[in-house]
Amino acid sequence: MTDQGAASRAPTRDPGSENFPVASRLLAPEIRPKVLGFYRFVRTADDIADDPALSSEEKLRRLAALESALDDSATDEPAAIGLHRAGSGTAEARLMLSAFRQDATQTRYADWAALEDYCARSANPVGRMLLRLHDEAKPEAIAAADALCTALQILNHVQDLVPDRRDIGRVYLPESWMALAGGEAHFFDPANTEARRAVLDAVLDCVEERLDAAAAAPRLIKAKRLARESAVTIALARRLLARLRAADPVLGRVALSRLDFLHGFRAALGTGSSDAALVSARVGRAGSSFARGMSALKGERRRALWAVYAFCRAVDDIADGAMPEAEKRRFLADWRGKLRAPDCALSRELARARQAFALPIEECEAMIAGMETDSTPSLRITDTEALNLYCRRVAGSVGAMAVRIFGAPEAAEFGLGLGRTLQLVNILRDLDEDASRDRIYLPRDVLAAEGVADAPAATMI
Repeated sequence: MTDQGAASRAPTRDPGSENFPVASRLLAPEIRPKVLGFYRFVRTADDIADDPALSSEEKLRRLAALESALDDSATDEPAAIGLHRAGSGTAEARLMLSAFRQDATQTRYADWAALEDYCARSANPVGRMLLRLHDEAKPEAIAAADALCTALQILNHVQDLVPDRRDIGRVYLPESWMALAGGEAHFFDPANTEARRAVLDAVLDCVEERLDAAAAAPRLIKAKRLARESAVTIALARRLLARLRAADPVLGRVALSRLDFLHGFRAALGTGSSDAALVSARVGRAGSSFARGMSALKGERRRALWAVYAFCRAVDDIADGAMPEAEKRRFLADWRGKLRAPDCALSRELARARQAFALPIEECEAMIAGMETDSTPSLRITDTEALNLYCRRVAGSVGAMAVRIFGAPEAAEFGLGLGRTLQLVNILRDLDEDASRDRIYLPRDVLAAEGVADAPAATMI
């Protein structure tokens, strides 16, 4: 028998109150009780970790008692009885307890890696438990489930920024990211909308990348009912993502509507969006001035060019995003890995385009190298040679790939030259905008020859 002091008031929430499906009727009847037993245990543990009336020491004591109940098949701890009856889920529950113990003692996160580590223990075990209940062991399915669970957790963190900070003194958004909005106090200042929006958009870009990595889950999972539930969950996550992009969660609660749930559950009729459809949607949302030109292409050529454009836009968003330089470089390094081991809708579409049109991987790597240059704070270009290299990377690479997609690989030099020309035009057009980021692309030796000394960019332009 285990210590009742753990314990276990009834959970403060039920499955129907969650943002996303929990043991919905999409799952097989014999599976649902096992999921509900798991849900009750982790919800009870989460309630303990989030109880503002309990000290950290008392939270840890109660969580330890819950963990002891996992080892006692004769326990009278209500939260654990369902787990023992189901005969599954204890390993995942134990891992999640480590996250709840962290919640009892840690209230801030330094960087994105620390947040991901937390999600790997507070959220990913849920997806892995569901896969195991359905005898799904394919590594690709596990990776997709992990990506989905991490995305859902961070969406909830963004949605609950204000109540988490106000009620339990906890902020999951990394401190190094909030610093770019002036620090935590300034980030949460209702009037600081512009700086906060930039950070939120960068966070949501990372969430979208995780959802793209999860997109294949409905096609990878053999169990049809679980595949449908994953499709619904992804659809609802994308709708919440869109709502959080359109509204400020610091100024008011952002939540899914009944209509969102209706649209989400319609996804159960299919197997989720295809990679091509997701990339097409990204291109459409970007509102590029090149969109009409790209649409003039047909079939595989248009699909390939969209993939190249979406890739360039994705890495450019990283370089321009309101995140610390170290995070930018880490995410760009991740993209180098994706080129060789595609793991999301966009990287798979890019790999397809590269194979179909013999696009050199070196051109994609050149684009990433250019974005690494842009990730540098207070960017200055040393001389004309450095400017030419930068243009070759960020624009020549696009031209070199585009002419191959157009069916004219012999026009590579034209593509390189046109890319350089357009990039120089962009540099001149965007002098003021770039200066606001403390970037100057005009070579320092040229400026020095005209008597312009190095200084904060805004004073040089």
